[in-house]
Amino acid sequence: MTNPITPDLVYHIKTAVDPALSPDGTSLAYTLGWVDDERLESRSRIMVMELGTGLCKEFTRGEKDSAPKFSPDGLQLAFLRSDDGGPAQVWVMAADGGEARQLTQAAKGVFDYAWSPDGKRLAVCADVDPKDGDAPAGPEGVPQVTVVRRVRYRYDTLGWRGDAHFHLSVLDLESGETRQITDGDWDDTAPVWSPDGSQIAFMSGRRDDRDFLALSEVYAVAASGGEPRLLSDGLFSVGALTWSPDGRQVAVVGSDAPEGMVLWQGWLYVLEDGKEPRRLTDDTIKPYLGFPPVMRPATLRWTDDGRIIYLGERKGESFLFQTPSAGGPSESIWGGSCLATGLSFDQGAAQAVAAASFAGSPGDLFQIDLTTGRSKQLSDHNRAYLKERPAARLEKFSIERAGFEIECRLFFPPEFDAELTYPLVLDIHGGPNGAFYDSFVPAQQVLATAGYLVLAVNPRGSSTYGADFMMSVLGDWGGEDYEDLMAAVDELCRRPYVDPGRLGVHGYSYGGYMTSWAVGHTSRFKAAVVGAPCINLHSMYGTSDIGISFGEAQWGGPLTDAAEKMLERSPISYAAKVDTPVLLLHGDADARCPIGQSEEYFTALKRLGKEVEFVRFPGCSHLFPRMGHPKMREEYLARTLGWFNRFLT
Repeated sequence: MTNPITPDLVYHIKTAVDPALSPDGTSLAYTLGWVDDERLESRSRIMVMELGTGLCKEFTRGEKDSAPKFSPDGLQLAFLRSDDGGPAQVWVMAADGGEARQLTQAAKGVFDYAWSPDGKRLAVCADVDPKDGDAPAGPEGVPQVTVVRRVRYRYDTLGWRGDAHFHLSVLDLESGETRQITDGDWDDTAPVWSPDGSQIAFMSGRRDDRDFLALSEVYAVAASGGEPRLLSDGLFSVGALTWSPDGRQVAVVGSDAPEGMVLWQGWLYVLEDGKEPRRLTDDTIKPYLGFPPVMRPATLRWTDDGRIIYLGERKGESFLFQTPSAGGPSESIWGGSCLATGLSFDQGAAQAVAAASFAGSPGDLFQIDLTTGRSKQLSDHNRAYLKERPAARLEKFSIERAGFEIECRLFFPPEFDAELTYPLVLDIHGGPNGAFYDSFVPAQQVLATAGYLVLAVNPRGSSTYGADFMMSVLGDWGGEDYEDLMAAVDELCRRPYVDPGRLGVHGYSYGGYMTSWAVGHTSRFKAAVVGAPCINLHSMYGTSDIGISFGEAQWGGPLTDAAEKMLERSPISYAAKVDTPVLLLHGDADARCPIGQSEEYFTALKRLGKEVEFVRFPGCSHLFPRMGHPKMREEYLARTLGWFNRFLT
């Protein structure tokens, strides 16, 4: 008998992220993350590996060190450090070791930074509040009011924003002088130096309608400061960028869709002053962007021989792609059967290192020869844990429905026996324009290794399957996407080892919406776990941090035009039809899907005499199952497993 992967995996799994190759390609720095199970705190440190020998050492010893970056000459290694719960600052050490010294003193912390080509300056992206330095608002202990002047006054995980914004500064390393080079009522992020060091390109959202639409542009500003100039005219949103080697052009991941969907489906473009954006890729590739602004921007590389190299996604798998900057077919260099989320190159673009998760592994680092595509695994921090607790086996299959191919992933319990019957849990991803990948998902692994079949479907609306597939969900939440999910369940229930009398359903965020929608439209599920759901689109429009910028594109327009449809497509409208026991799990600091959504649903179900339980997670944002306090992450998994054990076994 094998041991299952249990909810306490959060204390055992380590993460290897933020790969940073030295310019000469001989050393690799990265962030190693883990949980201190005695202090119940997440910790991270910078590791440095000699690629020739494979020897790896602990380079820093701070509590939370991350985001390492070598200087252009390779002699120094900078990183972000947060000590004693304070905001992150840029620190630097000699690449061969020594004492670290702090470079920045940003009042609200540094989010991102970039070395200048000559290594003498840093571009720093930091949170700037125009009220910093004002006199105290009142006597200690006396409550003070807060004033809101714009719709986007908060952002999930970042919390209260007020009038604060991310802006760029340039730090002169010799003099220690810092000069802020952008300001205004908008965020400026993702600084990228031009090859000659004279300019800094960055992403911003400066349109007049920036408070209502999730749009972004690319600008360039002189490194000494001045008026930024717009580079991305013709695109509605941009998510990553890099300069051409001669500094005359910029390559970006962008979108010309007015809905601002670069995070859902972007394309590779080349921008040049005085010319229309030139698109290089089709939508069979979704360039990887991560999750800005919570995560730092994705890495693109424009090589001296005219290739643009980047991580991209296709049908729930990640690849390292190269696309000719002059136009032509894109090619896969490496990848497949994984989710890759980090990338670094050496100076000559001869090799890269990617951070990738596979279905059977939470994530490791891989060295890639960019000429041959051959790769080598560099890290294996979870080997001992997974040897004792093997991950669930994955099967992929597809069904055809209403003109689309719907891809599905099925995870099998250890020691699966096709002669027996098993309970099945349908897991539904968020978004709705997210996707399930060939990757390690803790909730799926905990359920599968506990004896459940776990079905993960990418219904229409999922990203990585092309723009038409992705956009088909807009204005149709709970419509054809719900039918796709149920068709996949029907397909599996034809298999003799699936017990159709023991079906469960789980989802988080939009997955929580669809879980609550499902139990309001069918009684075939015997247990439901609803994580941070959208329950009432009418009330969510005015209470979510993206109720307008996201909701209007997804739900059919502004509240004045779509109120009736919002209620018609809200799960709370079907609470009376729910016969399934429902467990609600929600963070009480969630600004994305506010906890009031679960409060409304709990109250409605309870008043109707339904079986329902509501668990509130204190101080937790929308991303807490992924990034929150380890105890809360463990609790989410334990309660999910416990609910299904109660009703399906």
